[in-house]
Amino acid sequence: MIRNREIKDIKKRYASLLRTAVALVLVGGIFSRCANTMTPQGGPKDTIPPVIVAMTPDNFATNVKTTGNKIYIEFNEFVQLKDQNKEFFTSPAMKKKPVLTIRGRGVAIQIRDTLLENTTYALNFGSAIRDNNEGNPLNAMRYVFSTGDKVDSMMCSGYTADSYKADSVSRTFIWFYIADSLPNTPDWDSTMFNRKPEVIARAENNGIFIAQNLKPVPYRIYAFQDKNDNQLYEAGTDLVGFVDSLYNPVELPEFAIWFDSLRMYPTAEPQLYFRMFTDETFKRQTLQAAERPLQHKAVLHFGAARPRIEEIRFDSIPKEKFIIDPQTVGRDTIALWFNMPAAELPDTIKGEITYYKHDSIRQLVKTTEPLKLAWKYVESKEEEREREKEQRERERAEKAGEEYTPPKKPNPFKFKMSQSGEVNPEQHLTVEFDYPLTKLDSTTVVLTEVDEQGGEKPLKVTFERDTANMRRWRLLAKWKELAKYNLMIPAGAIENVAGEQNDTIKGTYTGIDHEKFATVIIDVKGKPDSTNYLVQLTNAQGAVQQERRNVKGGKVQFNYITPGDIKIRVIEDPNGNGKWDSGNVVERRQPERAELYANEKGEDTFVTKANWEMELSIDMNQLFAPVTMQSLIKTLDDREAQRIRKLEEERAKKQQSGQGHDHNQQNNQSGGGFGFGGIGSAMGGISSGGLQQAGSMGQMAR
Repeated sequence: MIRNREIKDIKKRYASLLRTAVALVLVGGIFSRCANTMTPQGGPKDTIPPVIVAMTPDNFATNVKTTGNKIYIEFNEFVQLKDQNKEFFTSPAMKKKPVLTIRGRGVAIQIRDTLLENTTYALNFGSAIRDNNEGNPLNAMRYVFSTGDKVDSMMCSGYTADSYKADSVSRTFIWFYIADSLPNTPDWDSTMFNRKPEVIARAENNGIFIAQNLKPVPYRIYAFQDKNDNQLYEAGTDLVGFVDSLYNPVELPEFAIWFDSLRMYPTAEPQLYFRMFTDETFKRQTLQAAERPLQHKAVLHFGAARPRIEEIRFDSIPKEKFIIDPQTVGRDTIALWFNMPAAELPDTIKGEITYYKHDSIRQLVKTTEPLKLAWKYVESKEEEREREKEQRERERAEKAGEEYTPPKKPNPFKFKMSQSGEVNPEQHLTVEFDYPLTKLDSTTVVLTEVDEQGGEKPLKVTFERDTANMRRWRLLAKWKELAKYNLMIPAGAIENVAGEQNDTIKGTYTGIDHEKFATVIIDVKGKPDSTNYLVQLTNAQGAVQQERRNVKGGKVQFNYITPGDIKIRVIEDPNGNGKWDSGNVVERRQPERAELYANEKGEDTFVTKANWEMELSIDMNQLFAPVTMQSLIKTLDDREAQRIRKLEEERAKKQQSGQGHDHNQQNNQSGGGFGFGGIGSAMGGISSGGLQQAGSMGQMAR
């Protein structure tokens, strides 16, 4: 058992070792740079970042005064500042951000804020400092000082991942709050909104962060992805995550840290695990906009999901003559369709909406607001040309004493449906209309199966409306593989809210050939508690191709899969609603857990081929086992190994095709891999550790 004092000694020895190692790297850079100065034009490109030659005051200075501080960092060459507003930050945050200016071969920093007493400060430059010629960044540069007689020196590491996509989230800020200074509010946590963190860290592009200058005390820890580059958490916009327990860096197990020479920044084995999600709790509910893009359509845009609407009323349109159609899952965008002849619709529709709106203290209050929906027909350039052409033809006919017959106007009725091609018997034939329908006479629709002699056998046809889109319908029939079909929908069988009717619609189709596709069968071994699962089959980029809901166990089959790379995402669905549910920071509720299946080799991407049947077995007890530091490291290691294998395969293919350029290093530098064993060398162990799976999974193994 290592005592706190021994741990501090280890930390000091490690810090000394790290500074020595960095110094050696920098010295090597100086010698390399000296050799490059004699290279004639057209030689190797300069890829070495600036080298620090002096700091005033020195790094890790103590007893720094609390006001009027000036710092100067000198380099071995002229430098520039780039993107300092989003790259540079201080830990803890200062009310007035320091001013950075270029002076000679260095950067001058003017501290404008009154600093806190007995506090360790870190100036984090990110990649803001670059050499003046080639723009090579000096990544992860930090300047540290203390207004007290010591510099806090504890460290910890972690990993931030998208809780749904199971992929790393880059450039996240991690906020550390000393737990003893916070009120205990387990049911309503507003820490991120009401308080400033004591320590701030930032993850690199691979999602890994190394938090430094911590105290040996318990912390409450949060993370967020700063999408707007304002270094502030914006609820409903930024991804956010938190760990369920308090963590003292002294009590965490050791972790390895090293400098990744390919991506040019420090990286480490993660101790803490943040499952990032979008929290919409603090989105303000307001009616942000009301527009009328079409004569028969209006759109209401709300500030937050699931608006509570009491009533919508219009002066000139009866309630039964308009249709409410949510356009999004959260119903924050709602379409209103007017089921009336165009001649009866006024140019400006007036009315009012009664709904619950957030007031200034974020309370939902019943509110009535006026609606004014104006629409004006705007002639397109093509319509203008056609009108002018028709006018010329009319004038020509009148001069010649001829009777003028205007050309037939095109039918405004619009729809989207393939009128030829193959039909998947599981997906049927899909048709989407511009407007909701008021009439669909399926009894007049004729679908026939054509035999080899050309004979036609009529089939029963039914239409089914999509539950997510009232303008989308499926034409259902008993489709057979490789069979030939003719479809005829007579004119006037379909009518929409604008009073438009279809012309005759014809189509020719063939039942799909299953031999062109793959089949995947998954044997799901569920947990004893019969948890519901949502099993999704995605492409290599993570887009869902097919899914099966309310899976508890047994075999799940996916048919007609387009050959190529696939992944399998499984979501724990305890409420059985058939979808992934996000989390809530205020209520300290983690998002539903989603995991990518990987086989015993750590591979999570699988190749499917035409006329292949792939069988997999997934044990949910293993897939959803509590996440430990060791299991997370293995997962990231496996992903990195898989990424490198794919790069090597692509490189080999290019060489075989005569494009044998070696882009491997470039790909590694720009990739999102992790490399926990083979990229660089781990520079000793750092005490800290344990891993909290951000998601109500209890304490991790130590």
